[in-house]
Amino acid sequence: MNKIDQLAAEFLSQKNIAVAGVKRESPGVANGIYKKLKETGHTVFAINPNSDEYEGEKCYPDVKTIGAQVDGVVIVTNPDIAEKIVSDCIEAGVKRVWMHNMSGFRGSGKPSSSISDKAVQMCRDNNITVIPGGCPLMFCEPVDFGHKCIRGITRFTGGFRFSE
Repeated sequence: MNKIDQLAAEFLSQKNIAVAGVKRESPGVANGIYKKLKETGHTVFAINPNSDEYEGEKCYPDVKTIGAQVDGVVIVTNPDIAEKIVSDCIEAGVKRVWMHNMSGFRGSGKPSSSISDKAVQMCRDNNITVIPGGCPLMFCEPVDFGHKCIRGITRFTGGFRFSE
């Protein structure tokens, strides 16, 4: 098993996962990840400091206010916000972080990346296992055809890079 497969399997084996960057109304990447994790039996917590509710469930302003042990956090925000989220993860004792990144572009024309080099280093300095790139939907079974293709292309192009 290669490194990304191992890290993804470990991350997705966790029960309690928070998704930072969930949007109130419009469909978005974080919303899709939230829904898929719910469908696959995870206990999922939505994080958006500007919303009280998502999909009929409580939405939290940050990881620290969830009040339950969070095993992992998927970050789907701008990279500058990722640093604050990682800081909160450190305080909350979260052991795994996945920073979403795809080589494609969102409708806004901006790169679809949540990766902050500083946030990645913060994770490593605090013994948080970090996945800096890709998307949980590329590994969360059953994987849809589109995400299987993206996973294959990303592997082929060397898009999964992990430097320790």
